[in-house]
Amino acid sequence: MADVGVRAARREDVLQVANTQIRAWRYGYRDFLPEGPLEQMTGAAAEKMWLRQWDEAIVAPPTPMHRVLVAVETILDTEGFPALGAGGSAALTTPRGGERVVGLASHAPAEDPDLDPSVVAEMLTLLVDPDFVRRGHGSRLLNATVDHLREDGFRQIVTWVFADNHAVLGFLESAGWGEDMAERVLDMGRPIRMVRLTTDIS
Repeated sequence: MADVGVRAARREDVLQVANTQIRAWRYGYRDFLPEGPLEQMTGAAAEKMWLRQWDEAIVAPPTPMHRVLVAVETILDTEGFPALGAGGSAALTTPRGGERVVGLASHAPAEDPDLDPSVVAEMLTLLVDPDFVRRGHGSRLLNATVDHLREDGFRQIVTWVFADNHAVLGFLESAGWGEDMAERVLDMGRPIRMVRLTTDIS
């Protein structure tokens, strides 16, 4: 059993935020990203970089409209966390009865040159720990993101998603998002296509 919620990230969350990102990427991207680049994104050297970047994003954001939100569970009864196999539970650093970060979302004014950052925001990150999926955390993070950005006066949100990340594409499309025809191609040993999705929140 667990109590759940979404709140603003705090400095003491940095380690769990970085761990959640790495676990979500390893599990969620393994079917469509090349092994080498994925290891570079999630290995020990990358972990140190993400810790620094998340610390900056959480503690000293560039503007009040740059935010990091976390989904949390207060664990009342812990069991195994099997998504990553036998090592999955090793990342669980929160004691029984403690609050654990199980997902994160971040957003900021849009930076794509074809968008107006005064009214368009970008959801930079939306990730849920693979051991905590299908518990509503993604929906709660998405709803909280929309609420904050609407309060800030934004009328539209965009986000970039790997074109082969069918789980995230399906989730966002079910929430009313749609592709806007913009795309980019990353060189990760082979071309990896990303598509931009958008939703109206006015």
